[in-house]
Amino acid sequence: MDDTYDLPPGHDIDALRAALAAHGIVLPSLGVDPLTLAARTTRPPLVALGNCNVATARRMAEVLRSVAGG
Repeated sequence: MDDTYDLPPGHDIDALRAALAAHGIVLPSLGVDPLTLAARTTRPPLVALGNCNVATARRMAEVLRSVAGG
């Protein structure tokens, strides 16, 4: 896994949000983890996927299975 980054973390969050939306998935609390964003480190901040309801979790599992060929 590549721990380097050169774009603001929001760019990656927006890309993930758009990719999920293309499959009908919305994670309302998707964002950058503020504690890791504020940390003084060379590592990129973590992405907080947040919570979701059971229907969203089921949809995510369906999409992941379908792209994995299962």
